[in-house]
Amino acid sequence: MLKTLDRYIIRQFLGTFFFILVLIMAIAVVFDISEKTEDFAKTSASVYDIAVDYYLNFILYYSNLFSGLLIFIAVLLFTSRLAGRSEVIAALSSGVSFPRFVRPFFIAATILTALSLYVNVFLLPHANRTRLAFEKAHIWSTYKLEESNVLREIAPGEIVYFETFDMAKHTGYRFSLEQWENGQLRSKLLSDRAVYDTISDLWHVYDYTIREIPADHGPTGIEKRSPVLSGTEHLPAERIRRGAQLDTSFALKPSDLGQRLAIAAALDRTEIADFITAEKARGGSTVAYYEVEQKQRTSYPFATYVFTLMGVGIASRKVRGGTGVHMVLGVLLCLLYVFTMKMTTVAATNSAFNPTLAVWIPNIIFGIIGVWIYWKAPK
Repeated sequence: MLKTLDRYIIRQFLGTFFFILVLIMAIAVVFDISEKTEDFAKTSASVYDIAVDYYLNFILYYSNLFSGLLIFIAVLLFTSRLAGRSEVIAALSSGVSFPRFVRPFFIAATILTALSLYVNVFLLPHANRTRLAFEKAHIWSTYKLEESNVLREIAPGEIVYFETFDMAKHTGYRFSLEQWENGQLRSKLLSDRAVYDTISDLWHVYDYTIREIPADHGPTGIEKRSPVLSGTEHLPAERIRRGAQLDTSFALKPSDLGQRLAIAAALDRTEIADFITAEKARGGSTVAYYEVEQKQRTSYPFATYVFTLMGVGIASRKVRGGTGVHMVLGVLLCLLYVFTMKMTTVAATNSAFNPTLAVWIPNIIFGIIGVWIYWKAPK
């Protein structure tokens, strides 16, 4: 009997979840098509590109994004229906303990958690890369870098500065490139304008001045006085060169200065780890956002257990009002979970809060609430 009950609960749980998922994604696609009809009419993309490159990956992305909420709704609907027909009471009255009754729910939750982990870590980054590439080519306007006085250390002792940067033209204004050695300035390239060539991977620097400072000079290029000989020691003079145009290369691309934060979702686990390391070395301001994205890929799938625990605890009790009351309580808890997640991630991206704690705190808090609801449910 128990195996029959287990199969029944797992089949109904997964069936309800995937039915709701298909329904919600169909509605989302219809709304998205209505919103982007004008964009699609202007684009040169074929119907196949729109359907496969965009909407197939669109469905995958939003299915995973809303999976926690949809799992919660599925548990509430299915369990509330069991409770309304007194099937929960009948199962418990026949000698089945409440923990034993809940076990098939967690078997189904484990299947969904493993699926979500696989999608999050391995499948979704590549799907997002295709989807975002389509949006960049056919929907997005050109990204604008709002930051001014951009300063980056692109390599040890190598510092790049732009007063402003135009992403559309790949052009930086009031540009400088400094080379430092042992805390002393050794060379400085100054220019009114630097343009990045995407084909040759070179920077075209216009109206430039290069100042080269010998190693024996101080950090400002002033001759230093000898501690042994009286008078001033005659050292090699610094060199200054000027020109109309210089083609050069250094370890920086316009995308390293700034890009849409949505691009983080298109990086696989190796790429996002390398990006975080490089961004920390450059002193970038978006490190915390990428760290939150990296940690959420693991933490969010485990929210399935939290939602399942809360959902079973709430909906297994037969109450006046039935499914409606269960849904109201469930939606309130879900909104509180989303609000808590938003607060902690904003704290991580804006207030130097630990990203790992930021993404796991909602699971911990609502996991404790779920345990309390589960403990009270049999009573």
